[in-house]
Amino acid sequence: MPSRSIDTPIGTLGLVATEAGLSRVRWSAKGLPDASCTALDDAAAQLEAYFAGELTAFDLPLDLHGTEFQRRCWLALATIPYGQTVSYGEQARRIGLGPDSARAVGAANGQNPLPVVLPCHRVIGADGSLTGFGGGLALKRFLLEHEGALLPLG
Repeated sequence: MPSRSIDTPIGTLGLVATEAGLSRVRWSAKGLPDASCTALDDAAAQLEAYFAGELTAFDLPLDLHGTEFQRRCWLALATIPYGQTVSYGEQARRIGLGPDSARAVGAANGQNPLPVVLPCHRVIGADGSLTGFGGGLALKRFLLEHEGALLPLG
């Protein structure tokens, strides 16, 4: 699978693609050889535009590998508008489940292979708290502040 790195304000991300589309955004590019293909070039360009404040929604072919439930949760993330947040219970409701499924949705989001592109950082606790994020809560806060969904601290 082709891969490449991209330098961003949150560090060097590793992008991995298949012939079908972008399949992974890693928090590190360590160990990934740089290659070029249309899916990687498009993903890198859109991520650069996102971090420059010029892009609010990604439009990329994706190659998602997970259970049907995980895929439903991940694709629902793309429907959360830029600069807005929803609770895990609200995300569960949006995919046709009850609020008692919030933990299952959170677990699926925790396995999201395409953070930032499928914006799991936009899902927060029912009380408005920042909870669970593969890149860490400081990074989640940074992304939400970048989008204007949170006021900067201090």
